[in-house]
Amino acid sequence: MSTSSPAGRSGRCSRAEDAVATYPPLETARLILRPIELADAPAMQRLFPRWEIVQYLDTWVPWPYPDDGAERYLRDFLLPTIAKERWWSWSIRLKTAPEQLIGVIDLFDWTDDNRAFWLDPAYQGRGLISEAADAVTDYWFDVLKRPVLRAPKAVANAASIRISEKQGMRLIRTGDKEYRGGMMPSQLWEITREEWQARKR
Repeated sequence: MSTSSPAGRSGRCSRAEDAVATYPPLETARLILRPIELADAPAMQRLFPRWEIVQYLDTWVPWPYPDDGAERYLRDFLLPTIAKERWWSWSIRLKTAPEQLIGVIDLFDWTDDNRAFWLDPAYQGRGLISEAADAVTDYWFDVLKRPVLRAPKAVANAASIRISEKQGMRLIRTGDKEYRGGMMPSQLWEITREEWQARKR
């Protein structure tokens, strides 16, 4: 459910149920970001399989999306990968309705691909993803101490590009990339820890 592909190294645990306690929830003015867990599968299954969400994701995301796709994704891939400390994933929830998952935001320690997100279209256009992106970018630089954050974007995904621009990221590369929606012009955006910290000051 991100633009990333499976990769990683051996971790300290491999069971999906052990992965959720290895990093904290995050809060913003309007949001609670909770570490993803297997219990989130039904809500993800209801919200995620929409073409407007899936079309700009990597080709390993199956389409049509299977009826048990979210459960298998969490159980068999995401949570075991989180246990290897190469992936951090939070459900996005409004503070006014903390029981309701409305999206997901991820960080991952892959080359040239460190952050992705999706949000229920009913909640788009309110600045919620920008709020969530600021919180996890703080976590990437302040807690995980990574030197740079990079995010690939389909050029057609204008809303996602605007978030990178708003965060002060720089366009560093262009090219073509295969997305679930087909081969598309793509961009790679970057911000360094020093640039992020200077922006916050």
